Amino acid sequence: MVHVWVGQQVGALAGSGAPAVRGVAAAQDGQAGGGHGGEVSLVLPDLSGVTVLGGMSGRTLLLLGLGVCGLGLVFGLLVYLQLRRLPVHRSMSEVADLIWSTCKAYLTQQGRFLLVLWGFIAAVIVTYYGVLVGLPWGRVAVVIAFSLVGMAGSYSVAWFGIRVNTLANARTAFASLGGKPLPVHQIPMRSGMSIGMVLISLELLIMLIILLFLPADLAGACFIGFAIGESLGAAALRIAGGIFTKIADIGSDLMKIAFKIKEDDARNPGVIADCTGDNAGDSVGPSADGFETYGVTGVALITFVLLGVGDPAVQASLLVWIFVVRAVMVVASALSYLANDAWTRARWTGADRMNFETPLTSLVWLTSIVSMAATYLTTWAVLAPSTTDGLWWKLATIISCGTLAGALIPELVKVFTSTHSKHVREVVKSSRQGGASLTILSGLVAGNFSAFWLGTAIVGLMGGAFLISGLGLEAVMVAPAIFAFGLVAFGFLSMGPVTIAVDSYGPVTDNAQSVYELSTIEEIPGIDDELRREHGVDPQWTRAKLMLEENDGAGNTFKATAKPVLIGTAVVGATTMIFSIVMALTDSLTTGLENLSLLHAPLLLGLITGGAVIFWFTGASIQAVTTGAYRAVEFIRTTIRLDGVTRASEADSRRVVEICTQYAQQGMLTMFLGVFFLTLSFAFVEPFFFIGYLISIAIFGLYQAIFMANAGGAWDNAKKIVEVDLHAKGTALHDATIVGDTVGDPYKDTSSVALNPVIKFTTLFGLLAVELAVSLTTEGRQTLVTTLAAVFFAAALFFVHRSFYGMRIRTSLEDEPEPATGGPAPQGASGRGVPSSSSTSSTTTSALAEQGAGEQR
Repeated sequence: MVHVWVGQQVGALAGSGAPAVRGVAAAQDGQAGGGHGGEVSLVLPDLSGVTVLGGMSGRTLLLLGLGVCGLGLVFGLLVYLQLRRLPVHRSMSEVADLIWSTCKAYLTQQGRFLLVLWGFIAAVIVTYYGVLVGLPWGRVAVVIAFSLVGMAGSYSVAWFGIRVNTLANARTAFASLGGKPLPVHQIPMRSGMSIGMVLISLELLIMLIILLFLPADLAGACFIGFAIGESLGAAALRIAGGIFTKIADIGSDLMKIAFKIKEDDARNPGVIADCTGDNAGDSVGPSADGFETYGVTGVALITFVLLGVGDPAVQASLLVWIFVVRAVMVVASALSYLANDAWTRARWTGADRMNFETPLTSLVWLTSIVSMAATYLTTWAVLAPSTTDGLWWKLATIISCGTLAGALIPELVKVFTSTHSKHVREVVKSSRQGGASLTILSGLVAGNFSAFWLGTAIVGLMGGAFLISGLGLEAVMVAPAIFAFGLVAFGFLSMGPVTIAVDSYGPVTDNAQSVYELSTIEEIPGIDDELRREHGVDPQWTRAKLMLEENDGAGNTFKATAKPVLIGTAVVGATTMIFSIVMALTDSLTTGLENLSLLHAPLLLGLITGGAVIFWFTGASIQAVTTGAYRAVEFIRTTIRLDGVTRASEADSRRVVEICTQYAQQGMLTMFLGVFFLTLSFAFVEPFFFIGYLISIAIFGLYQAIFMANAGGAWDNAKKIVEVDLHAKGTALHDATIVGDTVGDPYKDTSSVALNPVIKFTTLFGLLAVELAVSLTTEGRQTLVTTLAAVFFAAALFFVHRSFYGMRIRTSLEDEPEPATGGPAPQGASGRGVPSSSSTSSTTTSALAEQGAGEQR
């Protein structure tokens, strides 16, 4: 595009040696190859010079934060050990062990895949920092090493989350047999807090180690490398997990219509894959995503402080304050959980019924209130002695706007997704007379309305933060509104352990219901006497199944509440990272500001382009689910046995898992490479075109994600109302809501949730990409920049094209099997139940096995 402008703009930058940023020592500029390298050259101020009440140094205070992280990790370990010791029947533990083994196989494959993707990122890092910038190779190695640390962090919390959840699911299922709801709530809640505490504590521990123990002139490299690595890990695990889980979920759900079987019929080989997918998508994805969100937001704030605050003493005070608040919020979340758990036990011990959403709601609000109080107290203690003009209460209030959002947004989400929501009940009413058509339309209405209300709430809270930032913050920093927006994102995450906990509650409750059915425990001879004799449990079979379904509805709701919090954090926090790119391009806001105007055509074109990419990405992710689900359904329909067996064979179940894994990896690779090359291309087209593009994907992504997540949540819980409240399983109404749920599955658990890490990865990786483009142009390689922009764009178009044409369903219309007519399938020669309408299908199981995922013909 307008490459003449690039030469003019970077000419000014070259004249000053490099983007001059506040907080970068002149000596370090020299070390960094003439000042190039951007954030990798940032130098931390002396943190020991900060003193708080009582004369304690800032460094000492942060060392205490390491102790908090250690306690958080110990908390998670103790809960894990407690879960292992909880009673469980062998039939249920066998199912849970099978789910765990398939999850391990999936994660192992994803780990290898992550290393392949990391190779692309490492190549860019080495090319830019090592070859073009000329950083010492030791410093380049630091960036590379910490990108691996970040990726390993996302990957490790995903492992821990799956292990805890697969222990908790069987224990929750077994606890339901006693007929009391309290244990059915407490076990998934405890496992969720375990994951939340480990995730946040590990993230904070790594960042404190960088801050406290590595040389100040290496911190920028460590933080940027760490953020890029964890962003890569989260993006890949979130995208692949979202595709996997919805292939399995749809494949399993459609069998209920085709064969008129129950939700988690043990004879359905797709159910184990569905359980694996619940963990891959609803545990691995959110765990990695939450780890990355927490880290990237912190890196963005650190970068702003070093770029936008001129006084090193103020820089040091703000950095100490940010990390002390983070540590205090971990303590606040733990105390809130313990207090809420005590209240829950006092209220529902011995009760026969409970609203499972009530203690989850009270936990979120209690944590929000405690966190806001702790924020004011901590900010006063850390900042009041070293700042003036009431800076401490202004910053505390800005963070509190985000903390309030962390509680308010879930309430708004429940309006559109809870089983008690009028919108969800409207979906059921529409389904009763209009079938699947009106089911889908009513869900779309809920999603659209939710985007308006949640968007308005986020804008209102950001607006409040902006107004407060105008009360004197400009005296200590440039662009105080940008810092305020970053602090709002920080406030979103201030009760991170609880946010992760209520999100992790969902996959446990979902799996618990499945484990119960797959165990076929009710059919074991003499099971009642065995349970009384060995476990002291008088089984309440009907009550147990009802409680598990009701708890699953609560889990669905609170899984939905966490999604807008994470996407909101990504969008609000992205503004801070985009600002760091703007700072570099405008020589600390001193030149080229006219290019940030809509009158600058490349910026406007970038704003338009971002929307196109968001819509491609959501379509591509749904396409991967659609094709994978087609293959899964095809395999299940031709292998399911309904007569003479009590459960599907382990081999058939594992084959469905393989199909889901193949298409998840194929879809994820195609989309990731599309995003990767689009980011490189647009950064090379023109820097301010890229700024417009980043702003656009954040805005379009925010509303697309909220709309899709809440429409899917409404469809999901509409089905739950039909099953639990109306007891209408197997009816036409149930079939209609199942169709709505299968439409909503990739909406809420694939496309919407994947936009969060995509936005952050693009912004973080774009930071390197745009610096690479500017550096090349500064060195007079304009033709190379133009050529690379075209080459990268061509590569991106290849993967965009492949995301449909490489993933499409490869069956001719003439060979398409007719829909199953329902009821038990007749037995074929092999003894397997096959719908009569499918018997002439030309696509066989052996052909499927040979074909694999993403085949090309």
